[in-house]
Amino acid sequence: MARSLYLVLFLAIIWLLLSGHYTPLLLGLGAASCLLVWYISERMDLVDHEEHPLHLHPIRLMLYWGWLGGEVVKSNIDVARRIIDPDLPIQPKLLKVRTSQRTELGQVIYANSITLTPGTVSIDLEGYEIEVHALAADPAEALLDGEMDRRVSAVERPQPDDPRSGQR
Repeated sequence: MARSLYLVLFLAIIWLLLSGHYTPLLLGLGAASCLLVWYISERMDLVDHEEHPLHLHPIRLMLYWGWLGGEVVKSNIDVARRIIDPDLPIQPKLLKVRTSQRTELGQVIYANSITLTPGTVSIDLEGYEIEVHALAADPAEALLDGEMDRRVSAVERPQPDDPRSGQR
């Protein structure tokens, strides 16, 4: 029951943050949407098994989003400069980046963060490695230094019953 309440609360918060509209009609429709998703999840017996929002530290996640936003802006500027300035090299390369996340959710957040950052795209996630296409050497080196990996790992809160928890 508590997980159902957490799910509805999580959905409502996300809906409010993403919608930005607070008129009575839209709040009512948002509440109806959240309850419909909860009902469908309950009927599919997913509520007790799929509790991903509970696997993350909320404060660390917010701090990570802020940091990631800054990285996206810096990468956008770098890519724009490479396009405009013919002296800056564009040297595409493929590389494999090792992940240190303890959960599949953490690995997916890491792979998506790589793709969200301009100049890099996650191609494949297999085991504990992500294959990445980088536009130039600088974005590749930034990934290999491991700062993004460490920050995503700090966001995770592995569950004791997670079979991947603590494996290396």
